[in-house]
Amino acid sequence: MASVRRLGAFLGEVRTEMKKVTFPSREEVVGTTVVVLITSVIFAIFLWIADVVILRLYNGLNNLLLGQ
Repeated sequence: MASVRRLGAFLGEVRTEMKKVTFPSREEVVGTTVVVLITSVIFAIFLWIADVVILRLYNGLNNLLLGQ
C-alpha cells in the first residue's frame, strides 16, 4: 500500500514539474536546427581538409624517408 501512495505522490510531483516546463516555439527549433546543420557542415569541411593535409604530409614524408 505504501508503494501505491509513493507512486501517486511521484506522479503528482511529475505533473507539478511538467507545468513549469516551457517548450520552444517552432521558430526557435528551426533556428537552432539550422545553426547545428551549418556548424556540422563547417566542421565536416574543416576535418576533410585537415585529413587531406595530414595524408599528403604523411605520404610526402614516407616518400622522402623511404626514397620511393
